[in-house]
Order: sequence, then C-alpha cells, then structure tokens
Amino acid sequence: MNIDLTNPIFTDANKAREYLESVRWPAGPYCPHCGETENVRQLKGKSHRKGLHQCNSCRGAFTVTVGTLYERSKVPLNKWLLATHLLSASKKGISSHQLHRMLGVTYKTAWFMTHRIREAMREDLPKGGFGSGDGTVEVDETFIGNIKGKPTRRGYQHKYKILSLVDRETGKARSVVVDKLNTHTVRPILRTNVAREAKLMTDEAHHYKLVGRDYAGHGVVRHSVGEYGRGPIHTNTIEGFFSIFKRGMRGIYQHCGEKHLHRYTAEFDFRYSNREITDAERAVIALKGIEGKRLTYRRPDIG
Repeated sequence: MNIDLTNPIFTDANKAREYLESVRWPAGPYCPHCGETENVRQLKGKSHRKGLHQCNSCRGAFTVTVGTLYERSKVPLNKWLLATHLLSASKKGISSHQLHRMLGVTYKTAWFMTHRIREAMREDLPKGGFGSGDGTVEVDETFIGNIKGKPTRRGYQHKYKILSLVDRETGKARSVVVDKLNTHTVRPILRTNVAREAKLMTDEAHHYKLVGRDYAGHGVVRHSVGEYGRGPIHTNTIEGFFSIFKRGMRGIYQHCGEKHLHRYTAEFDFRYSNREITDAERAVIALKGIEGKRLTYRRPDIG
C-alpha cells in the first residue's frame, strides 16, 4: 500500500476539497443542476463556506460534493478521501472495524461509508462487452457463506452463488450474485456482458454446454478427470481471482448478508480490474465514480 497518510488531503478538510475539485473538475467547475460550464463563479464572501460556487444560469449554488455519494455527509471530506484510498489500496479489503479505529468515527458510520465507496467502485460494462475483438473470456462460479434458514449439507445449495467473468486481454472482472446456476440464469448474464465473437473458457458444468454455442468458441476444462489446462484452454485466471476474493471475504469480512453481497463483489471486481496501476491511480478512478451514486439510510437495501 503506497499511501502517504501524512498527506494534507487526509488530514485537512480544505485540502481534501481542493484535491477532489482537481479530480472531479479538471477543466474547471460545472453546475450539477443544469450542466453550465462557463457562467459559474466561486463565492468568496465572509459568510460563504469555502468551496461554494454559484451558477449564473440557473442561480443554483453547489460545492464539489453535490450530486455525489459525499453529498450532505457530516463526515469530514478528508476522512472520506482516506477511507476511499484505503479501500482502493487494500488487496483483500479493509474491515469497517479497522476503519472505525483509524478514522475516529463510529462503527456504524464506518460501515455505511464502506458501502457508499463500494457503490463508487461499481464500473460500467466495457464498450462492446467482455471479449470483444475476438477475445477470450473465462467464466466460472464460486460459493461462499451460508444462506440464512437453509440447513448445512453437502454440496452448495445452502451457499451464496456467484458467477464471475474475467477478460484475459483486458484483465477486467465482473461478478454477479445468482439464486440458481442453470442455463436459464447463466445465459442472460453472459449475453449481457460477453461479446458474441468472444471465445469462452469454462469447466464442464452442465449449465455452460448450451450457452457455449452462442459464441465463437467454447473451450472446456474437465476438472472431474484431473485436467486443469490444455494450452490456451484453461480457467486458471479466474481461479486466481477467486482465491483473492475468498481470502478477503473469509479473512477480512468473515460474514456478509445476501442483500449486501453484490457490493462486496463490486469492490473485488474493481481492485482486480485495476490491479496493474498504482494505489493512488486506483483511488482516483474510485473518486471519479462517486457521481450520481448517493446512498441514504432511507433506502431499503442499505439498512
């Protein structure tokens, strides 16, 4: 983790605001209410709070946090930046308990902050989809945790099911939480995310047999007979992704409810997809994702 914790953006709210302005407004401030970019001025009166701007077109006032997940937060902006940088840089994640101790906020506040940041990490589908341009996409599933109310038994019916994709060429990952694993659930996910000209790499699970016909090629690895690869036909890349995901979920987070699992998968997808850049660059990408992703306690899926 190459984060300088003494950087003023992590200790001074005004420095944090100036930094966020440079990231979100590289070409200058724009109005989040009407989109005006030219007729905007900063209010510098003694009664105005620092960083306040006014749009002379719609007369709306705003700061850099308006329209973002930081809007109207009582947590100082420098603590938000530190939490975002830490979550972006920690390979296997960072627990809300650890953040609550490091930031000097309550556990409940730290928990809510991490969920908001995970929403900022949720990335859009790459143009053309995974595997566009005759690429190769590895697809596999993993199982984690225990579904509340289901008895523990052999197999995976009592566990949460996650279907993941990794594009070998771009290194991007995407995961989807599913209720069941069969052709009817897997096919729509792949059609939405994977380009038709792509070559699929999967194991011999039955739900991939018919789906594989939709694509330019379908390589199958037969784990049941001890096979783990035949040249380019393998799923080793996505197995590596799952190893990081499981170590983080079991070692750092330990327990996750079903209604929040999709945010944890977005977090691991984000870090894996941007693993070849520095921690600081990864955090900047997360900061650019804060726009339009505000979560409040009133939303039923965050409580």
